[in-house]
Amino acid sequence: MSAPVAALALLMAGDPNLPAPTVHMTTVYPDRLELSFYDEPTAFEPWCAALGIEPGTVEERSQEGGSTHVRKAVTSYGGATVRLISYTCTGCSQVA
Repeated sequence: MSAPVAALALLMAGDPNLPAPTVHMTTVYPDRLELSFYDEPTAFEPWCAALGIEPGTVEERSQEGGSTHVRKAVTSYGGATVRLISYTCTGCSQVA
């Protein structure tokens, strides 16, 4: 699991002002770093830019009958496979 930890450290050293994601690492996929964003649609793009992910390569779809917009992107960075996932509720009322 050293590859995802090293990739995250490298990313944070390069741009410590990136929006905070939910970070997921597991021994099931020891070379994978997964960064998730929930109802923070503007947090996804800075991470794509930091990872050099082109906008045209981002997968977009809906789930939950169209009430959730999902964006996914996968790339290699710092020896790890990095997966970005953004979930945005499109038809929900926000809790204050």
